[in-house]
Amino acid sequence: MTANVESLVPVAKSWREIYQTYNLLKQCQDQILEEHGLTSEQFGVLAVITYIGGPANVTDIARWLARSTNSVSMIVDRMVKAGLVKRTRDRSDRRVVYVTVTNKAQAAFKPAYVAVVEFVRKIFQPLSYEDANTLLGLLGSVKYEILKYSNPEVDIKEVKRLEQKQLDNTMRWLNESGLLSAPAAKRRSVKKVKAA
Repeated sequence: MTANVESLVPVAKSWREIYQTYNLLKQCQDQILEEHGLTSEQFGVLAVITYIGGPANVTDIARWLARSTNSVSMIVDRMVKAGLVKRTRDRSDRRVVYVTVTNKAQAAFKPAYVAVVEFVRKIFQPLSYEDANTLLGLLGSVKYEILKYSNPEVDIKEVKRLEQKQLDNTMRWLNESGLLSAPAAKRRSVKKVKAA
């Protein structure tokens, strides 16, 4: 019995660290985004549409944000009223509704994104490149276990494929918008070649 309790100590501490770290990160992000006239929820929706690389439906956005479609739909409703996004129907299937970013949202999103990225860089600065990748792998392992727990039928390979597509779209957008420094872009392309 003692061994089981002792083995839970690092798990309990890790859970607490993740929980507290998330809340602290969210508080700081909220402050940064408020300076750019956005909420975290609005920023999340705009980021997903950007990551997807074009118009997205509410289901795609909800899946990416790990939220219910109803809550995302309400956020999108408020964003439509604020002039940040618009809804458009698919021409071939009128039942499908896409959410697209307006010029107003693009003007707010880009500087907000830069500010958030700079904040994240500063926060992760104490970690070496290797440590950051280790942390990414560990958090990913926990996230995939949570996904399997919450939805036993989930296809983790498909989730990883979609995440890679989203990352590729993000890197393309960062490069096209001039937000990705030349050295970072070069490192990214070298790693992609090595991975192939």
